[in-house]
Amino acid sequence: MSDSELASRLAALAGALLLDLQRTSSLTGKELGKAGDARSNELLLTLLAAERPDDAVLSEESVDSPARLSADRVWIIDPVDGTREYGMAGRTDWAVHVALWERGSGITSAAVAQPALSTVYATGTATATTVERDRPIFLMSASRPPSWGAAVVEAFGAVSTPMGSAGAKAMAVLRGDADAYLHDGGQWEWDSAAPVGVALSAGLHASRVDGSPLTYNAEHPYLPDLLICRADLADDLLKAIAAAS
Repeated sequence: MSDSELASRLAALAGALLLDLQRTSSLTGKELGKAGDARSNELLLTLLAAERPDDAVLSEESVDSPARLSADRVWIIDPVDGTREYGMAGRTDWAVHVALWERGSGITSAAVAQPALSTVYATGTATATTVERDRPIFLMSASRPPSWGAAVVEAFGAVSTPMGSAGAKAMAVLRGDADAYLHDGGQWEWDSAAPVGVALSAGLHASRVDGSPLTYNAEHPYLPDLLICRADLADDLLKAIAAAS
């Protein structure tokens, strides 16, 4: 099984577990989210230990180990991206992230599962769709929109739409449901590694908001800002962000 196939399989299995927990648990809200994080993380760590025992892991829900800094292969996982939305009945904008970072190559394999949509997007199989519309749709965090977001939206005559989960927003751009995802409110590597891996492999643009590359497996895995968009919009968006910020 290739690394990309493994990432897809793990994300799908964790997603199935999370859906089952939603259906069968009496927990709701934050408690459901906490339980989902813990159980999904346990499953992913167990499967990675079995399938790739020599690889290191960086997970949002586990204590970080400095051993990953000398490893050549590091899996970067977010067991539930959009924990708040996962704990809310009827929400589909949450995801499971599984990505592989390799020394010298960056993110080489990745998968983003959106279990509530019965979909897994993976490197090597996902393709980006462009939809022509009168006004572009830009996605931003509902709780932490960029300080410059409104100015960029106005410059493009765009529609601004809030949405949970970085993975859900990135995959909405990939599907053509939106044209760009803009973020500058603080994130960690596990928030963006898998979405960025899938987006880049599908032909989308992904970078920091200053245009610099997104790099992973840093000693301090904080990666605060992100732009994922249609490739044809990238230059103009980066210029507009620079002007507005």
